Amino acid sequence: MADALTRKLQNYTALSASERALLHTVLSERVRRHDARRDLVCEGEIRGVTLVMLAGWACRYKTLEDGRRQLSAFLIPGDICDHSMVFLGHADHAIGAITPVTVAEVQRETIERFARDYARLRQALWWDMLVTASIQREWTVSLGRRTALERVAHLLCELFLRLQAVDLTRSWTCELPVTQAEFADATGLSHVHVNRTLQELRAASLVSWQDRILTILDFTALAETAQFNAGYLHLGYEGQHLDANE
Repeated sequence: MADALTRKLQNYTALSASERALLHTVLSERVRRHDARRDLVCEGEIRGVTLVMLAGWACRYKTLEDGRRQLSAFLIPGDICDHSMVFLGHADHAIGAITPVTVAEVQRETIERFARDYARLRQALWWDMLVTASIQREWTVSLGRRTALERVAHLLCELFLRLQAVDLTRSWTCELPVTQAEFADATGLSHVHVNRTLQELRAASLVSWQDRILTILDFTALAETAQFNAGYLHLGYEGQHLDANE
């Protein structure tokens, strides 16, 4: 289960065998399992550890006083639940389990040691934090400017490629254990509007989504519908990187 983060980080830089082994050890030391529909972190909670997703799905979210909820991220295996929480002192949002989840708890001291002593891990974790911010900007664009059809299609494209990056897809099929209500909370739409939009995508033979399984029937057409450009995901590292054999 610890290998998902390694696969993800190697999209950003080449990790040596010893660094991959170190990650596996660290992510296997303090493993916790949580039931679905439970909060892993409550808003305002003081945290001394960073959570890394090993299995299952979770989400970042905030809830208004009247109960309205906005999801700001879906978290899948390989994701660091929040890069800043361990340093800022308290959580400014909640993290909730969508399915049963398994997470690794990583101490602040371990992250600091990575940053100090391991150049590739420092680089990879830095890239991961920057990509997380890039994804957040794209979600802001969706909420502010994309139509309902574009929002839903765009999020489906993104989730599929993120799952593909950690080897959680088969051909054009993947597990998508998210309810339409959660999809609505992520896209700023009503449950009814999401349902209607998905029906439109199905009618156009772009996707099939049933029994928690998503199949992309025509990714090119789906991406065109969404005006989707995968560049913001930064899959496949660029520039100058250390040799993995060093």
